[in-house]
Amino acid sequence: MASVPGILTEWPWKALGSLKYVILAPWIIHSTWLFVANDAKERDVSYFLMLGVVLWRIIHNQIWISLSRYRTAKGNGRILDRGLEFEQVDRENNWDDQILFNALLFYTGSRHLPGAQKLPLWRAHGVLLTIVLHAGPVEFLYYWFHRALHHHYLYSRYHSHHHSSIVTQPITSVIHPFAEHVVYSALFFIPILGTMLTRTLSVVSFTAYITYIDFMNNMGHCNFELIPNWLFSLFPPLKYFMYTPSYHSLHHTQFRTNYSLFMPIYDYIYETMDKSSDTLYKTSLKREEETPDVLHLTHLTTPESIYHLPLGFASLASQPHTSKWYLWLMWPVTLWSMILTWIYGRTFVVERQRFDNLILQTWAIPKYNLQYYLQWQNEAINSLIEEAIIQAEEKGVKVLCLGLLNQGEELNRYGGVYVHRHPHLKIRIVDGSSLAVAITLNTIPKGTTQVLLRGNLTKVAHAVAFALCQKGIQITTLHHDEYLKLTKSLNGMESGLVLAKSYAHKIWLVGDGLSEEEQLRAPKGTLFVPFSQFPPKKLRKDCFYHYTPAMKTPPSLENVHACENWLPRRVMSAWRIAGIVHALEGWKEHECGYNMSNIDKVWQATLQRGFQPLIISTTHTKN
Repeated sequence: MASVPGILTEWPWKALGSLKYVILAPWIIHSTWLFVANDAKERDVSYFLMLGVVLWRIIHNQIWISLSRYRTAKGNGRILDRGLEFEQVDRENNWDDQILFNALLFYTGSRHLPGAQKLPLWRAHGVLLTIVLHAGPVEFLYYWFHRALHHHYLYSRYHSHHHSSIVTQPITSVIHPFAEHVVYSALFFIPILGTMLTRTLSVVSFTAYITYIDFMNNMGHCNFELIPNWLFSLFPPLKYFMYTPSYHSLHHTQFRTNYSLFMPIYDYIYETMDKSSDTLYKTSLKREEETPDVLHLTHLTTPESIYHLPLGFASLASQPHTSKWYLWLMWPVTLWSMILTWIYGRTFVVERQRFDNLILQTWAIPKYNLQYYLQWQNEAINSLIEEAIIQAEEKGVKVLCLGLLNQGEELNRYGGVYVHRHPHLKIRIVDGSSLAVAITLNTIPKGTTQVLLRGNLTKVAHAVAFALCQKGIQITTLHHDEYLKLTKSLNGMESGLVLAKSYAHKIWLVGDGLSEEEQLRAPKGTLFVPFSQFPPKKLRKDCFYHYTPAMKTPPSLENVHACENWLPRRVMSAWRIAGIVHALEGWKEHECGYNMSNIDKVWQATLQRGFQPLIISTTHTKN
């Protein structure tokens, strides 16, 4: 929102929320009906294809969003190092409003303006006229309108909303108050109306011009430089007719320079070009791929999880992972993404962050959660993880967190197999088990004397049980085989372990493998404390569910604009925090396989680095 919002700031359909696309329903139904009902000679194909243009614009923008986040995470060509935050993601979440607004104008114009009906596929004169009208009136008028927007009166009421984003992403280009978009649409419609009135408008010229506007807008705000230098060397005058991402990035950092739309010629004419434009362009172009200090390896969970990544849909990535009904409509795209990850078969960069001079990166393994439970997939998964470790070693990464990849003894012995195969690794492999145990222990309410332990007996489960017995807290298990396994690992402290059939305990420590039947048998008011990476399904409204082992991150952690799976904003899992703390403290040992760091040492070091425990309210019972 602008600092002093002016009139017509809000979009007319803001109250509709996610249902705003319903405003296009009458036009879509009408165009489809006319196309189906009329015979071939009477059909207006251009009117029917208008929906295709709208869908193409949405897809085009999303491609730029994903590409920009991927490239800026890798680092090559990045212009500004400052990151995105949730505030910016929320502010820019209505980037599709301008597509809806333009669609209404397109549909209305195609029905009521002369020369807009039954457009031919191609008219050469219309394409040439579109180019001339854009390079002349549109660019010239935009330049002066843009300069006017930077006058204090208009800037404070309108344009400051756009400039709230210092570090831009592609969709920043269309984040303006409604009143600004009205003027922008009037400017961009000059070539369309000109070709319409001269009867030279065609489907190609219309679609190409709209795509050109979107392409240049997205490119100018993508925060990585991609225009090769040889292009300007081959044709030097091109610098007057095509801007670069670094050129427009200066406008967002300097504010009073580089006002031009897509053609810098008017900045040259009126002497408003920033003198550092060429320098920033060259330095950005030379920036190479970044080497992280701490690397977090993760994997996809469900087929729809691709949309929840920072590279996916910003609105989903910035919220805890929940299933959305409309994703079912996208099953063809979901299937295509699964096939693509299967064919590509390589890890890819997901996000980049910075904390206390450490550069953090997350890489995703192109495997889904189900595949980790299929024994015949173990070799392929381990090969991908091992390749990532070797690649990280060659890059000079200090610490690698296994994250979700540390899923059990059968897969890779909690990561120990990689250290065994490569005993001379300089990179430290961390599975985060010690911090997960510490968080679980500190989540149990003070004064607890007994707990019920349920779920698969992982490395973390055994360590939690051992620590609880040392504290004198009684552990109850319900299955004989679990009782025997725990007895062997408690080293003479089995007196703190009880085999019982009662579900009456109010504190449940749960992991993967907790059945729905068991959960339903828990008494009212039970607190479920997960020690696994995946949370239990919340079946009870009269019970309390804590988060999986995780902590709040310090404010100094930069570029946090996505949620980690099902965790709230600015909350990070123990398995990920452990690698960061390991690097900050300079610890030299591996923490994987059956080795664990000292739990108290890890807990105290984590707190000292600014990470804070999570607290949930258990003061009342939900009905």
